[in-house]
Amino acid sequence: MRNTDVVVIGSGFGGLAAAKRLAKSNVDTILISATEEHLFQPLLYQVATGVLPTEEIAPSIADVLASKESVSVVRGYVTDVDVERKVVTYRTDDGSEQVSYQHLVAAAGVAQGYFGHDEWADRTFSLKTLDDAVALRAHLLECFAAPAEDAEAHTYVVVGGGATGVEIAGQIRELSARYFTEVPAEVYLVEGAGDLLPVYGGKLSAFTRKTLEKAGVEILTDTFVTDIDGQEVVVRSGDDERVLTAATVVWSAGVQATGLASVIAEATGCETDRAGRLLIDDDLTVGERDDVFAIGDMTSLKGFPGQSPVAMQQGRHVADVIRGKKAAGTEFEYLDKGSMAVVNRHNAVVDAPLGIKLTGVLGWLAWLGVHLFYLVGFRNRVAAVASWFKAFAGRARPGFVQAARGGSAARRPVGSFPSQGADGVENAA
Repeated sequence: MRNTDVVVIGSGFGGLAAAKRLAKSNVDTILISATEEHLFQPLLYQVATGVLPTEEIAPSIADVLASKESVSVVRGYVTDVDVERKVVTYRTDDGSEQVSYQHLVAAAGVAQGYFGHDEWADRTFSLKTLDDAVALRAHLLECFAAPAEDAEAHTYVVVGGGATGVEIAGQIRELSARYFTEVPAEVYLVEGAGDLLPVYGGKLSAFTRKTLEKAGVEILTDTFVTDIDGQEVVVRSGDDERVLTAATVVWSAGVQATGLASVIAEATGCETDRAGRLLIDDDLTVGERDDVFAIGDMTSLKGFPGQSPVAMQQGRHVADVIRGKKAAGTEFEYLDKGSMAVVNRHNAVVDAPLGIKLTGVLGWLAWLGVHLFYLVGFRNRVAAVASWFKAFAGRARPGFVQAARGGSAARRPVGSFPSQGADGVENAA
């Protein structure tokens, strides 16, 4: 059995931030991840719509942490956590392994949620993993290659009016307007709330709606999906019911905690919310354990948004406690640096601190700057700039070129086990 000071489960924003901060004090750390890549999840929709090739949002974890000599990366799925013995069991392609720890940091993210209709997972596309984006990209290429008279192939339903839904709907419509210019595309965006981007509201939501409608997206707010059967999507608004017939349904309306959350909840006695997320303590510890931390999307605390800045700040907070830079039990304080979403080419919305709200080109430039800053690795930044220039200044889609060459297949997680997430754990069945 291996021994280490800290085990970090998950290679997303939170897990990576924790590992990097721990390395500042040379804390012996093992990071367990199901894939070899760190996924820049906010840009998955750009892979799906051909703007970026896969490798530009998925650098190797080993490369990212190459200079951190105190951090080791292993591939595997966590299957058990024994908090009394302080042992993590994980499964690899070669069998089961164990590692003992002094502190555990769980940062496994979430899977897609379907509000009790898990059968819809097989009837829709999601955007949570690199495989999801590659699958949707291949499907979109097939749809745009279909004859113009094939109405179902050229009808797209996006469920969920948050950032991912807005971004994917805007890009699909743009594919017809600027790339597949001879092919129609009827795009519906379905949202249960009264506004798109409901967490923004006001001016930003109104701008988003107006911009998408001008681009040709049909917006259905105060509308809920009641059934998905084959190519038929049944939606209801009040007493009115409508059937949308489409070959493509992209689901971005809910989340569900991965299986690791239930494993840790059972081991520590921690309660969970309706989505299975851990109801962690104010200092990010779990249950009554002061040596087990959970961060990021797999947790619920004070209504903090499920966004990468929260996960990264939590990862650094936990690392500072473990390495003695903050006292044990220190409450986590989130510094809200704002939120942003791309609407379509040259249009974005930004909700920044101090009441600053940007729309249009200014918002889009701010979005570009922030995402370039957070992209991991110099090469990824340079490559992304080149791809964005080709896609937004010109009409090229580098990701589609990659797909046509037969590359891009996302590397599968360890093993071939069903119902598993990409951050090192098995998803809840």
